[in-house]
Amino acid sequence: MDTTLPAVTPLRQRMLDDMRMRKLEPRTQQAYVRAVRRLAAFLKRSPDTATVEDLRAFQLHLVDSGTSPITLNATLTALKFFFDVTVRSPNLMVGMQSVRLPQKLPVVLSREEVAKLIAAAPNLKHQTALALAYGAGLRVSEVVALKVGDIDSQRMTLRIEQAKGRKDRYAMLSPLLLQRLRTWWRVAHAQGKMLPGGWLFPGLNPVEPLTPRQLNRAIHDAADAAHIDKRVTMHSLRHAFATHLLEQKVDIRVIQVMLGHKKLETTTVYAHVATELLREVVSPLEVLPTA
Repeated sequence: MDTTLPAVTPLRQRMLDDMRMRKLEPRTQQAYVRAVRRLAAFLKRSPDTATVEDLRAFQLHLVDSGTSPITLNATLTALKFFFDVTVRSPNLMVGMQSVRLPQKLPVVLSREEVAKLIAAAPNLKHQTALALAYGAGLRVSEVVALKVGDIDSQRMTLRIEQAKGRKDRYAMLSPLLLQRLRTWWRVAHAQGKMLPGGWLFPGLNPVEPLTPRQLNRAIHDAADAAHIDKRVTMHSLRHAFATHLLEQKVDIRVIQVMLGHKKLETTTVYAHVATELLREVVSPLEVLPTA
């Protein structure tokens, strides 16, 4: 049986080197290579031979085949890198146009639903992880990446290292959340599940952290147990965090910093789902003069 791997072409190797020079994330590199491979399959020849009309036809092919707007835009971003950087022919992309993404409002859990969800998590580790995601507004990747040393009880902050966009930031640490974390630490430490200075939420092997997939599975189980019929993911807790803070009259610019959003426009979506704020607004119909 021949187990020899196919040789990497010089063109692909150059692209790999270009991505490595710029320290692109491994998942980004995989997505870029996949997009260029898809173009090559469409052309039935080397992708660096593509013309402006070839690329236009390829985009039409993606649209006609039902490619989602997110995937379509990601493919165009990958091809722009390939032609701008690797092929060094930026003019080839002039006919490629990204598409507008449909704006969808996030499904937001009420405070009562969040409380039921956390309580219904299958064990103390998952309950604490869910409480942390909600109480600090963290992404699931940020929750599983935390180590014990990232908790600063003196400054009441959580250090989030190299989050989305390779940015460090500090997240809030409330007294109740600190109490929950200390309870979890005592139990896990006593059971030998947490190594000194190790992961805050270790997996079955304490050398490895809990995975995002495992946490998402836990929250789905908790939603079923709590009889919550909304579509719930770990990101739902981050949405709830931002929305509930906005309803508490916290300045939206402060919420932007807490979430680690680069643009304020990303945060303002929560103004559309903060229903308590909507209920406080007096309709102009109510203040019309009586006839």
